[in-house]
Amino acid sequence: MITILNPRNRKYEIAKSRFNNPNTPVKMRTVALLFPIITLVLILSGCSFHVPAADALSDASRHMDHANNSSSPNTAHPGPVTEYLRVSELVPEADTALLESEPAVNPYPDLSVPTYLTKVDDTYFLVDCYHNQVIYHDNLEDPLSMWKVMTNEIDRGHTLASDGDVYLIDDTEQNRILIFEQQGERYVHTQTFSEIGTRPHYIIYDDATDTFYAWSSMTGEMYLFRHGPDDTRMYLTEIRKIESLDRTYVRSFTIIENDIYFVSGNSSILCADLASFEVTAAYPVPASMAGMIQLTKIQDYFYLTISTDDSGSQDYATIIRTHNLSSLKDGGYEDIYNYFIGGGTPYYLTEADNAYYLTEHRLPGHSLWRFQVEDNEIVQVEPIY
Repeated sequence: MITILNPRNRKYEIAKSRFNNPNTPVKMRTVALLFPIITLVLILSGCSFHVPAADALSDASRHMDHANNSSSPNTAHPGPVTEYLRVSELVPEADTALLESEPAVNPYPDLSVPTYLTKVDDTYFLVDCYHNQVIYHDNLEDPLSMWKVMTNEIDRGHTLASDGDVYLIDDTEQNRILIFEQQGERYVHTQTFSEIGTRPHYIIYDDATDTFYAWSSMTGEMYLFRHGPDDTRMYLTEIRKIESLDRTYVRSFTIIENDIYFVSGNSSILCADLASFEVTAAYPVPASMAGMIQLTKIQDYFYLTISTDDSGSQDYATIIRTHNLSSLKDGGYEDIYNYFIGGGTPYYLTEADNAYYLTEHRLPGHSLWRFQVEDNEIVQVEPIY
């Protein structure tokens, strides 16, 4: 706080007496004389400290009006959340006895359509989609019977994303986003966002914008979530939309530097500017790979996992890679599914521990793969579960 010296202020009287006192050293008398002048200059130049109002986050209607009229994008590492569309719904605190009990053990000996593996700190998380659960463990060598259940509240969830403080899971068939926080040995469901588009299908955390991006797979909408630097309460800060993808099934997106790619179900890959969501390019693909799952950039190649052709047949499920997305329509790609036996349906690719992980279904005993890429060569391919 800056204090203005005026004749009614005791600090002004002290400064005045020190200046008029002949026994006061010259330097001190000079400081006493200059202090109010310097203070006035600082005020006139706009140098001040801003203290946010205590209720800055409580006026939801004001924030909603601003957010609905704002098209400004997130910037790298934005500040505290003061503008938002919605705040999360809090879940009642868990019973103390429950928190102190052992987490439930995975009841299934196998995986049923696993979709996503990720690692946060020293823990692996695996989304077991058709078992309606997320399980976790500290290694990939132990049998699935030793994994613990993070949640079984979801209905066909697909992905999990974390910034190390909160864990967001898409609850696909219930159109929700669930937020978890670690409390002791457990991961506790603490917050919820309901009515998130139609079948939210893919969620990631982007460190550059300090934002969670969650995709509504049937409406062309992206929901952006953030929390403050010293608070885990989550806020829906923005909803962006690709109009041409409304009512088109889109399973994922990929952020590469300042662009975002959508493997759309209309037989093309769309590239948009991350800040504005303005579509900047479209790359047609053959009908045989219309049902794309995910695009991933690994070294000099774009990798694409494919579930079906344009008629929905899984007989066309495969993995391909290409140097140039523009060449896909003319067959300029390499089919690499033979590295993973083939015959199943590949899903999402993720990276952890200097290796890549592929989830897959339709092939018993080949639900999760690990491989590495060295100088663009696929090496050390092995099934994990």
